[in-house]
Amino acid sequence: MDIIDLARESGLTVILDGRIGREEYHSVCGSISALSRFAESVYQRAANPDDCVARQSSATGASGQSRRATQRSPQSEASRVDGMSRTSVN
Repeated sequence: MDIIDLARESGLTVILDGRIGREEYHSVCGSISALSRFAESVYQRAANPDDCVARQSSATGASGQSRRATQRSPQSEASRVDGMSRTSVN
């Protein structure tokens, strides 16, 4: 589950605050309704992980590439969310 993508899809603004070595630091801001959509999205994906796999595969084109314009490195992973998200990029 990529929480940064979930935040963007929910209407939250994700800002890259800085990068130190391989670590990326993000801030997230937005409305309470966007935060509610984010929380609901996380809850739904945690409750129904099989549905998420089906949705992800349907969002992938014939070439195996995601249809989204912006792609994150498959080697990066968000390690926590507490106002600042720390992401490791290998």
